[in-house]
Amino acid sequence: MNPRFHTLKIKDIRQETNDAVSIALSVPTELADNYKYTPGQYLTFRTTIDGEDIRRSYSICTGLQENELRVAVKKMVLGKFSSFANDELKVGEEIEVMTPMGTFTADIDENTDKSFVFFAGGSGITPVMSLIKTILHTAKKSHITLIYGNRGVDHIIFRDELEELKNRYMDKFSLMHVFSSEKIGNKLQEGLLDKNQIELIYKAVLEGQDTDEVFVCGPEPTIYAVKDVFEEAGFDPKKVHFELFTSPTQTQKKPLPNMVSADKVDANIKVILDGEEILLNLDSEGESILDAAAKAGGDVPFSCKGGVCCTCKAKVLEGKARMDVNYALEKDEVEAGYILTCQAHPVSETLVVSFDE
Repeated sequence: MNPRFHTLKIKDIRQETNDAVSIALSVPTELADNYKYTPGQYLTFRTTIDGEDIRRSYSICTGLQENELRVAVKKMVLGKFSSFANDELKVGEEIEVMTPMGTFTADIDENTDKSFVFFAGGSGITPVMSLIKTILHTAKKSHITLIYGNRGVDHIIFRDELEELKNRYMDKFSLMHVFSSEKIGNKLQEGLLDKNQIELIYKAVLEGQDTDEVFVCGPEPTIYAVKDVFEEAGFDPKKVHFELFTSPTQTQKKPLPNMVSADKVDANIKVILDGEEILLNLDSEGESILDAAAKAGGDVPFSCKGGVCCTCKAKVLEGKARMDVNYALEKDEVEAGYILTCQAHPVSETLVVSFDE
């Protein structure tokens, strides 16, 4: 099912910290199947602010057993949507919301017997909460360790809920807070979640523990620090899952050595969307395939336009393309021909790309 926007009503807004709210949505019965989600997935919101079409993605923070669709939004400096959500959005108002997407997920059922380690930084706790609550409720044999980094106690999103979970599942859930701007007398819990700090925590708490899966969500330095520490310890890279929380303006373009490179070409492109075809003529050094398709009238799905989410994912059926950056697709997805169309450019004279795969 291709991602679709539907108009949903705001059911509840809860102040989680001084600079973060969680927002619950009412889903009409006829749309219930469209908004079924896997823990760890996100929703994309669309609204118009000062005449500009604004789209932002926020992770679902509820466990499946809660039967509620809720996201958390932290107010960011110069953040147009996050400021709107924290300061202006009201219960009862309507907003366009895309159906759930994302691959920062785990297969969880009552027979799951694993040891999970989660690292979260700031608002990166949001998808982690959905995963943790679902695992604790459903997978009775599993164990969870959460390392959660914030500036200080007052910045902990879901602080009371995390404490309640820790007390309710004492034998299954271990929680460690790490503060970058507060001293609490324990070096393991003081500092940024950088490689040095994560190495200390790994050696003191996690080394020797039978860890099956590692999930990390937060700033880019934390993600790469976790990946490096666990891979250097011999952990299978395929079992380290990550979700980058950053805005497009923070994303810096990096070369992708595994992507195709070629001389400049003028390409004839066919974009398949909902069974229909959009025909484009596009320079390999010009705008992205996504932007060109949108200008041609296609209602193409997108959110961040920074290579961070996978909302604009499509598959190359014929020809070749390159991407400027890729923070969302796994290596095997790229090898299977998937691209982030917001970052993609043709490098063959003929290219067929499908959003329907």
